[in-house]
Formats: sequence, C-alpha cells, structure tokens
Amino acid sequence: MRLEEMGLIGNCQYSALIDRWGSVVWCCWPRFDSEPVFGALLDENDPGRFVVGAADGSPGVQRYLENSNVLETRFKTDTGSFRVIDLAPRYVQYDRLFRPTQLTRVIEPLDGSPRVKVQCLPKLGWSKQTPQVLQGSNHLRYEGFQSQLRLTTDIPLSYVNGQPFTLNQRQHLVLTWGPPVEEALSPLCEKQTNETLRYWRRWVKGCNIPPAYQQEVIRSALVLKLHCFEDTGAIVASMTTSIPESPGSGRTWDYRYCWLRDAYYALNAFRLLGQFEEREAFAAYLLNIVGAHPDLNLHPLYRVDGRSDLDESTLRHWAGFNGEGPVRVGNAAAVHSQHDIFGEMVLALTPVFLDDRFAAERSKSALELLEQLARKAISLAGVPDAGIWEYRTQWQPQTFSSLMCWAAADRMTTVASRHAPHLRDEFAQSAEKIRQEILTQAWNADAHSFVGSYGGHELDASLLQMAHLRFLPADDARLNATLDAIWTTLSRDGWLFRYKLDDGFGKPSVAFIICTFWLVEALAVTRRYDDAQKVMKHVHAALSPLGLLSEDYETSTLRMWGNFPQAYSHVGLIHAAFSASPRWADIL
Repeated sequence: MRLEEMGLIGNCQYSALIDRWGSVVWCCWPRFDSEPVFGALLDENDPGRFVVGAADGSPGVQRYLENSNVLETRFKTDTGSFRVIDLAPRYVQYDRLFRPTQLTRVIEPLDGSPRVKVQCLPKLGWSKQTPQVLQGSNHLRYEGFQSQLRLTTDIPLSYVNGQPFTLNQRQHLVLTWGPPVEEALSPLCEKQTNETLRYWRRWVKGCNIPPAYQQEVIRSALVLKLHCFEDTGAIVASMTTSIPESPGSGRTWDYRYCWLRDAYYALNAFRLLGQFEEREAFAAYLLNIVGAHPDLNLHPLYRVDGRSDLDESTLRHWAGFNGEGPVRVGNAAAVHSQHDIFGEMVLALTPVFLDDRFAAERSKSALELLEQLARKAISLAGVPDAGIWEYRTQWQPQTFSSLMCWAAADRMTTVASRHAPHLRDEFAQSAEKIRQEILTQAWNADAHSFVGSYGGHELDASLLQMAHLRFLPADDARLNATLDAIWTTLSRDGWLFRYKLDDGFGKPSVAFIICTFWLVEALAVTRRYDDAQKVMKHVHAALSPLGLLSEDYETSTLRMWGNFPQAYSHVGLIHAAFSASPRWADIL
C-alpha cells in the first residue's frame, strides 16, 4: 500500500480511507478512537475491507468533487467505465447538523457494460474475528458489534460476495452503525449526495484563503475540518494508528487522539481561515479538560471525550502497514511530562479574552484558569522534560518547552493588561526572566544558533517558531542566524528534519513535513519572501494527487510515511501559505 493512493472521507463523527481500487481499508466506528470495522490498512493479509471496484482488479483515478469531501473514483475497463461516489453524509436537517455513522456508496455506469465487484468484509475490531452475517430481503446484518451494523443495497445480495456482475444502472450501498436505513435508496442517496456537497461548498465559501496556494489551502482546510470531533469539539492528530514514520524504524504510534500541543496551532489555522465555530468548540473542550484537573497535572493528550486512559499496548497478531509493525493502540506519551503544553494552552485560550466574539466564554473562573496555567508554565521553564518530540531517552531542559513557557507569560501579560491590570507587571517580569534564561542557556556560540536543550549543541527545527512567536525582533541577528543554521544543517533534498540526534530509536531518516512549513513561516516573518515562496514551491512534491499530507516524507523515494492524513501537516501548510502569499489588497 501507498499513502499517496488513498482518499479521505468523513463527517466530523468518523472518517474512512479509500484506496484507488475502491476499497475502504480503514474505518473506525463509531468514532475516531474506536476499534476498526475495516482495518486492511494495517494487515493486508486479513480481508477487513469494503470493496466497490472493477471486476478485473484494475485501479481507478480519484478526485474530490469540487470544494468538498465527497470522493469520486473513476474506473475504465475493457468492457466499459463507471464511477464510485463515496461520502459520509453531513448536512443541516431539522435545524441541526446531520452527521450519522453511515457510509454511502453510489456506483454509476458511464459507458459500455462495465463489470463490477462488490464485497463487504467487516471485522470485529482488534480481535479480527469475522462477524456472523444474517441476510434480509435487501440487506446484510453483521452480528457481534456493540451496535447494529447493516448494509442496505439495491444490488442483488448474491453479488455482494465478490462475484462480478455487469453494471447497467446506478446502484447504491449504505452501511450504517445503529439505526438502519428503512427508505428507498435511490432518492435517499441522491439527497445525501446533493446536500452533503452543498454543505461543504458553503463551508468553503465561508473560508478566508490567500491569493496564492488557493487549492492547497482549501483542501487542507477541508481535511482539518474532518479531524474535528464535533460532539465534544476535540481535534485529533490523525485518523490512523501505527503507520511507521519510516520503513524498518519501529516508530509506530497511535495518533487518533487530541494533543494539547496541537491546540494552539489548529485554532490559529481556523483563525486564519476565518472559521469561528471550530475555534469556539475546541476552546470549550480545552476549558473542560483544564477544569477537570484542579491541580493542573495535565496529560499531553486525551481521548475525544476528554478521558486520558491511553495505556499503550502492542497487537502482535496484526502485521502492520505493509508488514511494518508493531501495531500499537494507546499512546505512552500520555504519561510524559511535556512542559510546553502549558504554553500552548495559554496561547490557545488567549483569544477568549482578546476576541470579543468569545464574550460568552469569558468568566472570572475562566480567567483564573488562564492565570493558573500561565503560572504553571512559568514554574516549569528550564525543568527537564520529554519536550515537543516526546523523547523516550533521558530528559533534559528543552529549549522549545521553555520558549512556550515564555510565550505563556508574555501572552498572559497582554490578557492581564485588559482584564487584570494589577497582575500585568508580575507576568511581564516573569516573561523577561525566562527570555533572559533562554538567551544565556540555549545560545551556542560555536553553532551560532539557539540549540535544542540548555547547554547542548544539537539543532532543533522547533526553534524556528521563535520567529512567529515574536520571541525576538524579526531583524535580530541571533534569530536569523538560528534560521540559517537550522535550514543548512537539518535540510536534506530541500526538506527539514526535526533533529539529527539519536532519540532512542536511532537517528531519523525521514523529513518531518511540518518543519519545512515552519521554515516557510520563519522566512516570511524575517521578510525573506522570495526564499519562502521557493520553499513552498518545493513542498508541492509531498502532496498526494488528492492534496493530502502525512506526517513524514522520505526524500530519497519521494514517498509519504507516518499517520495519514496528519492534521499537524495541514495546519502547517495553512500557516505557511498565508505567510508566503501576497495579500489580496496587493493584487486587487
């Protein structure tokens, strides 16, 4: 399997990956962090998939219907051609958003007499057991799941076992979790397709986009939206687990959860896009997380419902993506100390007190929570931790963690100026103290750069964020020297690595995609716009034919690795595109 050959659909309740052969290879129901109903992505030898494709096994050509998350796969065979429309219904119904745990698949002949194959083979989650199949008059029911799983179709049920048949008319398949479909399929599927297209196109029209990189930003915005779990407002890091960061690395992690670190970056991306609803919901999710921890002993990541029971385990009876195990469920990073998260939480919640559209979320208790988060961050500056890269080696004082502690104090100074003037000097003095500590402890004269840990010598791409965080003025010599050192030392084939040190799993062999977008943003902040645009042009190579991005990029093979799609990478693209693009006012 190749990640470049897969498309994503979803409706903010669940998501699914569908490959060029018309096979649903990954789908967890009823939500992102549930067990997989279709899991062939992580074990090709086990047929946990839902195929609607060409009888001869030939691949199709995928595209998204314009400005939507509705996927089309076109197949051309010796006997004729056809297309498959895949969607997760999402639209307004009865003044509420309708987003059922339901997969709708429409097969439409285009010319000739194409031969088609349909086969639905769900599995009972991580056990990989095969459910009992009960046949009705127009449906198949799969027994053994926590809720009813039912496939309703107007295709003869005798053909829904992989037996090829000739497609003479439009046919429909609707797979449901919970309440089944009890109405005529053709008008239902037509309505769902049209209404879902209308919803996504209206949502896109409500997005701000830059004059340059428009299609890339639109697709990234649509992908980022699909990472939102609307029920609680959480935003997950990725849809998948255990796709290795690089071949043979053993770096396989479960990313189907909400990282607090990602909060600030995701919220800021939605701010750039001009989308408020997602920011409001995520801010409420974060306030709920903080409110549940009066001692502020926060975990780096949580489930979409706010729970933190994420014990990491290995599933040895799963082969892994392309046989690249291990397959992991849960994530041990949940018990790490990662001090930067307190800074990112302050940054994420600062708009509540500076943007008057958040007036309803403001309260005395919310302000007190923000003050406590900022003081917690200040107390942890310079304290050893696992850091942004979640090192599983001996911890050190991480410069990036201290940078985010400084950002917490700095932004709290601004909030205090408006809402608690008597606290302003306290936070301003703390911010300056941490800033001076970073300037003295993290600057390496030999490297002529800030480095990843206090007193260390290794460069770290995360320090590019000094630029957009305004830690130093844009023309500061130390900031620009750090940018140049990171760009020169951590670059391979025009792509940035996170670092080059051994992190307990060896030295990274692939580029971390968001780091290159951080470089674009830093170049733009330091007014090196030509360089920023050149790097943006180069990163087009990593985009899949559908415009999707994973976490990592193998520069020698031009191949994506890591969990897919990756919200962090698409957030990075959105930030970089807005930074490197001209403004509309400059071209209209």
